[in-house]
Amino acid sequence: MEKIVLAGGCFWCTEAVFTGVRGVISIVSGFSGGAIKNPAYREVCQGRTGHAECIELTYDPKELSLEVILDLFFKTHDPTTLNRQGHDVGTHYRSAIFYTTEDQKSTVGAYILALEQNSVYPSPIVTEVAPFDAFYPAEVEHQEYYKNNPYQPYCQFVIKPKLDKKEEYLTKK
Repeated sequence: MEKIVLAGGCFWCTEAVFTGVRGVISIVSGFSGGAIKNPAYREVCQGRTGHAECIELTYDPKELSLEVILDLFFKTHDPTTLNRQGHDVGTHYRSAIFYTTEDQKSTVGAYILALEQNSVYPSPIVTEVAPFDAFYPAEVEHQEYYKNNPYQPYCQFVIKPKLDKKEEYLTKK
């Protein structure tokens, strides 16, 4: 099993995208990349901690390649907007990948370079790529948010289109 921490804006969205993907062992919504230990959601959202909303993804690399993880990650958020995803604005909504191995670092670097060389996005990719330091799980009400609140307006208007992109990608695989 391997772990990688992904920040693609709101962690509710990123968690929902990876839910049900074959090879994913567990997903925990939380915070990484900040300056204080055990931050609360309220503190992170106020921009006082430096953390990004993210997911800690545990996966079986024999069933799910890092390349497929990166495909899903980059296809379901905008890696070219600094500190924002759509109407969600703030450093805690930044695009970031916190790698746990040197192989992951290499793969992520090569993947981003290929996206840029192929001009996949009209603007430069601003996704932060950094070594994993610490992960702090979010409060329980933030775990499995889409599964528990599928009819909330945010889920319908923000998360559902990302799930549609995920399904389109997976059906072509």
